[in-house]
Amino acid sequence: MKAHWILFSFFSALLLASPATCAQSPAAQQPSKPAPAAAKAPAARAAIKPAIIEVPSGTQIPLVLENAISTRSAHRGDPVYFQTLYPILVHGHIVIPAGSYMSGQVLSAKRPGRIKGRGQILLKLTQLILPNGYTASLVGTPSNVGTGGGEQMGKEGQVKGPTSRASDAGVIVRSTVYGAGIGAAAGGLTGARSGLGIGAAAGLLGVLLTRGPDAELPRGTTLDVTLDRPIPLLASRVQFKTPGRAPQLAGPPNREPRRPVIPF
Repeated sequence: MKAHWILFSFFSALLLASPATCAQSPAAQQPSKPAPAAAKAPAARAAIKPAIIEVPSGTQIPLVLENAISTRSAHRGDPVYFQTLYPILVHGHIVIPAGSYMSGQVLSAKRPGRIKGRGQILLKLTQLILPNGYTASLVGTPSNVGTGGGEQMGKEGQVKGPTSRASDAGVIVRSTVYGAGIGAAAGGLTGARSGLGIGAAAGLLGVLLTRGPDAELPRGTTLDVTLDRPIPLLASRVQFKTPGRAPQLAGPPNREPRRPVIPF
């Protein structure tokens, strides 16, 4: 009996140690494979954002006007076109070369009054077009206008026309002298006195019946635009190596503010 138990234990030990019982399933023997790199690529690309270069708020960009504007004929919505006169750099890199385009529109145009009030033009600049065709929106306020006349820059980018006080006084004086001369030729001293009054009245009437000088922005007018907000630009689209070329427009001629002759 003891011999049978020894044989049974021996054969049980052989069965437990056999390769068949120790073999593992094929699925268990295969190591886990890492996720392919291609599956991670879309997520990595989605996480990468294009580099942005910002032209900061408060930057002043000098411009020259391409189309003339006058309170005599301008209306709300009329387009205005400019070119930049000097390259703009950000962190030592040229982002807006000279000769770039900037456009906008007339927000309002008010003619001068017959007795008081100056002509007024309000401009709004809205778009930048770089030499490579890349466009960007902007919000800017004009300043430091140079028209060749007596126009001045008011609040919030409003261009105010010149006053004609000096020329009006000259009109009255000339009319007075002219009337006195005619009166003296017709009736001596008495006629001269009457002519003085008539001439002065005629000159004053002429001033009161006519409008003041219109606000004029001739072609070639220079002004600065101050950015009210930053301009975000794609870094890949503003890789300019040269400063560009400023437009060769002649500046506007010097003008004296004069009241129009025709009273309308």
